[in-house]
Amino acid sequence: MKRKRYVVYAVVFLVLAVLVYLQFRTWQNFDWARFRETRPQKWIHILHGTALIYLAYAVRAIRWKIFLRPVRPQASSASLIAPTIIGFTGLALLGRPGELIRPYLIARRQNLSVSSQLAVWAVERIFDIGAFTVLLVGAIFFAAGPRSLPFYSRFREGGFLLVAAVAAISLAAAAVRWKGEGIADWVERRFSHLAANLGHKIATRVREFRSGLNTIHSPLSLIALIGLSLAMWFMIIVAYQEVAHSYGVAILNIHRSQVLVLMGASMIGSLVQLPGIGGGSQLATIAALQRIFDVPPELAASCGIMLWLVTFVAVVPVGLLLSHHERLSLRKLSEETEQAEEAAAIETTS
Repeated sequence: MKRKRYVVYAVVFLVLAVLVYLQFRTWQNFDWARFRETRPQKWIHILHGTALIYLAYAVRAIRWKIFLRPVRPQASSASLIAPTIIGFTGLALLGRPGELIRPYLIARRQNLSVSSQLAVWAVERIFDIGAFTVLLVGAIFFAAGPRSLPFYSRFREGGFLLVAAVAAISLAAAAVRWKGEGIADWVERRFSHLAANLGHKIATRVREFRSGLNTIHSPLSLIALIGLSLAMWFMIIVAYQEVAHSYGVAILNIHRSQVLVLMGASMIGSLVQLPGIGGGSQLATIAALQRIFDVPPELAASCGIMLWLVTFVAVVPVGLLLSHHERLSLRKLSEETEQAEEAAAIETTS
């Protein structure tokens, strides 16, 4: 497992190295002295953006409480905030291996199976993607701000593709919700001959995902989950805007509807990240600022890094304090999560 992880890190490092080279090659006259002097001028906006990011974590905890209601109605939102912050701290410092710390901690504290909370985590991703898509598509097709940006026709095409992708995911989720066991059985038969246990592994994930969907126990819960997801992503949008406005320059006075385009670039870039230092998110944000919003390279680099610090890294200090207070090791939690996930798969196999 560790060898595989090191190989992935090596590939990511090479990809990031190429991206960095290509990015800075386009900056023939990058002024490093000016870059070092470029910083936010209105720090109240940075504080406001950071507060909104922390408030978004609280909303995530409230949303997870709704997922837990059928099995743990006594669970409180307050009890889920610490695992949420520690989990995102693990993601920031450890990269993808730390991504499942949050569902693992919640499962352990609520005395639930890890597989059940991994299923909830998968369903949560659908609500995140869906909420962001609704806001992004609404901005692209109905707001005036994005129409003034370069490549607007491509944004429209991307919007159509994103809507199609979310519609496909939603239909697949509905199919799993109603016919999940039959789909799992078919997958198990269809793919079992391709590789050892491949069909069973896929079928296990289908069954787990179905159990996660079963946590949405009523139309009112569904409405609440959708509303909380939209509210949370709106907070993140405002946080991005606050960071941009903190520099006090007209070129970064980005409209709220335009911020979604910048967020989309950041989210795509986050797919290529190194633990603790990121990389892809910052590069994608910097490139979007420069090419879409025509921001000078030094200012784009400073703003891109600050956006990453506020929206992704700001959770780390509080997360480490909570981890220390509860005597938790993030690396050990990551290893325990992997072991628990493997044990759940073996248990399902037997």
